[in-house]
Amino acid sequence: MSVLKTAFIGLGVMGYPMAGHLAKAGHPVRVFNRTTTRADSWAQDHADPAAVAATPAEAAKDADLVFVCVGNDDDVRSVVFGDQGVLATMQPGATLVDHTTASASLARELAAAAAQRSLGFLDAPVSGGQAGAENGQLTVMVGGDEASFERARPVIEVYAKAARLMGPVGSGQLTKMVNQICIAGILQGLSEGLHFAEQAGLDLTDVVAVISKGAAQSWQMENRSATMAKGEFEFGFAVNWMRKDLQIALDAGRTLDARLPLTALVDQFYADVQSYDGGRWDTSSLIERLRR
Repeated sequence: MSVLKTAFIGLGVMGYPMAGHLAKAGHPVRVFNRTTTRADSWAQDHADPAAVAATPAEAAKDADLVFVCVGNDDDVRSVVFGDQGVLATMQPGATLVDHTTASASLARELAAAAAQRSLGFLDAPVSGGQAGAENGQLTVMVGGDEASFERARPVIEVYAKAARLMGPVGSGQLTKMVNQICIAGILQGLSEGLHFAEQAGLDLTDVVAVISKGAAQSWQMENRSATMAKGEFEFGFAVNWMRKDLQIALDAGRTLDARLPLTALVDQFYADVQSYDGGRWDTSSLIERLRR
């Protein structure tokens, strides 16, 4: 694998370890984070104090690949556009890779802006959560052209167990919407099943041990059922972020005339969880709504 100069914009719970994998693989990394103490900690962890950039533009200067992993559409625009955004300094031939879960329309907007500057662009949201990022086991859903994908793929695979080109720009974000729609439905079903078992006086450990060996098995059951039974919700993707993702999917569904009644219902259930001050709980906290 060729050593490429990289920039990583956004060092949250996902970006921090993802950028770390790049550094450990030998790729020079410049980082930017809105909270500078977070970037300083990353640089200290990787013994590279010169890695911290004052602006996204400074981080992206001379980089072959620029990765962005921030919160939402507006956050992406704030680090991509303007005099201090990455597009201000990226050189023709470089590629911008947006790992943020955002809208497909934003992906197309970014692709058009990148093309005007002779840059490649990929929308590349990820799945696998914090643990997947830390262990280099993310799944990456990518939209863009084949040439840009093949250039970035070996570097993305440093922190991914799977990376697949899903189609033209926007296809990565649309695939991530499918992912979140499925997760929402699975978690609601799991919550109702465990709640039913509790009300019936069954031993939840025994129930899961049996049904997880059959057709009801899921990643959520294997990884979240025990903590759901204990009422512990500090182990994964937060409700606030899930609602953001579901709103993106619901908006796209209206545009595409795709019917998403269960997704809309579960989104409102998550709104109930937020009303219990559970916005920072993980998404398995849907069961708490049934217990009240």
